[in-house]
Amino acid sequence: MKPVALLRPLSTSSFPSRPRYCLPKRGVFTNFQVSCSSLSTESPVKAEDTAPRSDYKYQFYDDWFLTLFRNKMVKEVGWDSEKAGYDGLIEVANRLMLTGKTNSDTKDAAVRILRSLFPPFLLHLYKLLVSPIAGGKVAALMVARVTVITCQWLMGVCKVNSVDLPDGTSWESGVFVERCKYLEESKCVGVCVNTCKLPTQTLFKDYMGIPLLMEPNFKDYSCQFKFGVLPSLPEDDSTLKEPCLEICPIASKRREVAQNMEVVRCPKA
Repeated sequence: MKPVALLRPLSTSSFPSRPRYCLPKRGVFTNFQVSCSSLSTESPVKAEDTAPRSDYKYQFYDDWFLTLFRNKMVKEVGWDSEKAGYDGLIEVANRLMLTGKTNSDTKDAAVRILRSLFPPFLLHLYKLLVSPIAGGKVAALMVARVTVITCQWLMGVCKVNSVDLPDGTSWESGVFVERCKYLEESKCVGVCVNTCKLPTQTLFKDYMGIPLLMEPNFKDYSCQFKFGVLPSLPEDDSTLKEPCLEICPIASKRREVAQNMEVVRCPKA
């Protein structure tokens, strides 16, 4: 028996609550179609838009970082958007998530993209020479500051903050993202979790020797990076149980789904 896709009317609110099911536009992929479904019975949660937002000051190197990141993503996906700039990057990120047959496929592809951003042997040398210093605290402190310097074009305004480490001490190895631009523009929990959170945690832990826990907040779009803290086990990670946002671009295309189409779960958390 073919599964049935249940549809709900689209919300008209400017910030998201969560949908139960969402489906992409027909014709984007010919091999399979995708739906997002929720196992949660909680009421939809609207994003909180009451806190003032800080404006990010454009830096001369931002375009270079954006172009580099987008080119690496396009190479992995084998497709590019016709849109320029950040909007095009988000469309490629959506394609990256949907082309993976499983969450693991998507995460592995994103890890390859992140690794390709670094010169050969740099990650290995960092893990070998820098990460062991002072029990990893120096490496964690360094990458937190580099993240703030190099990634605000992608995430928006962020700052270094203090986090509690497993040994009971506090260390300024955290990065707090006030309102993640990547999540806000993609409007998709799946893109956040499978192309950013999980791959980034894997990159730092497995290839740089730095444990990292990322805690995105899907209500206000903030995100807390905790360098030096091990990521949660999958069964304990609440973000992997989140349904997608109601304004997810996949959800907005639900009306174009054929009644007799094959539906499989969206490769999201």
